[in-house]
Amino acid sequence: MTLRVEQPGATTATQQLINMWVHGKSAHTAELYRRSAKRFLLFVGKPLLEVSLAEVQAFATSLEESGLSASSQRSILSAVKSLLSFATQTGVLAVNVGAPVVMPKAKDTLNERLLTEMAVMTMIALETDLRNRAVVRTLYLLGLRVSELCAMKWKDLQERNSGGQVTVFGKGSKTRTILVPASLWIELMQLKKGAGDDDPVFRSRKHNNQGHLTRIAVYEIVRVAAQRAGLQRKVSPHLLRHAHASHSLERGAPIHLVQATLGHANIGSTSRYLHARPTDSSSLYLPG
Repeated sequence: MTLRVEQPGATTATQQLINMWVHGKSAHTAELYRRSAKRFLLFVGKPLLEVSLAEVQAFATSLEESGLSASSQRSILSAVKSLLSFATQTGVLAVNVGAPVVMPKAKDTLNERLLTEMAVMTMIALETDLRNRAVVRTLYLLGLRVSELCAMKWKDLQERNSGGQVTVFGKGSKTRTILVPASLWIELMQLKKGAGDDDPVFRSRKHNNQGHLTRIAVYEIVRVAAQRAGLQRKVSPHLLRHAHASHSLERGAPIHLVQATLGHANIGSTSRYLHARPTDSSSLYLPG
């Protein structure tokens, strides 16, 4: 594949490559990837076509020395390796110079981020606004990503027995269907009030983004609910997704079912919740 190099001020070959690389990715992922690529290219100070393995390794070392957490280092370096891999697959690079670079190991801090059932129930119980309460309950009970919740339309919901089901178009352009408990279904139906099939389930009161509630607004709803519940920590919508996984497994849900509900491509992602909150350990078998 040959990328044309244009006149100064026009799109460069590297920029063209990055645009193709992020094509089809979610807005959040695309922004993360672009920032990581920009940081890398500023560090090496040359076009991607001229980058060497030594320079990618030097960049990895610079991330470590910058004081970034191991997880942040992994996130940035993973994006850079993905870009170099894409450049190789498309024939822009003859050799993938990022392949030999070792990713920094990071401590799994999932258990530090898990909310207790009591914390989630308190957040829900103290939320008196109908829409905002439904937002918190939907994130938790269905284990949705915030982008999935924001994109929900009424045509995605179908009645099912005493409850319902929702079809979600999620990460990796994968579709999954999740059953909606009866109590949540009733609450969602109270929000409908004559809305059409193509209208958003969670509407912005400022009518931005074709009426859909924005990611920023959802973060604020969750933050305020956590603050009202007296939680002395930063709580994001994704922590409610984590809580869904952890609490359902603790209550005996089969791991493959949790995997399907959350839309994890690999069951290893789901099994992290079992390791973070084990129900048994050899330490309990020793004399105290």
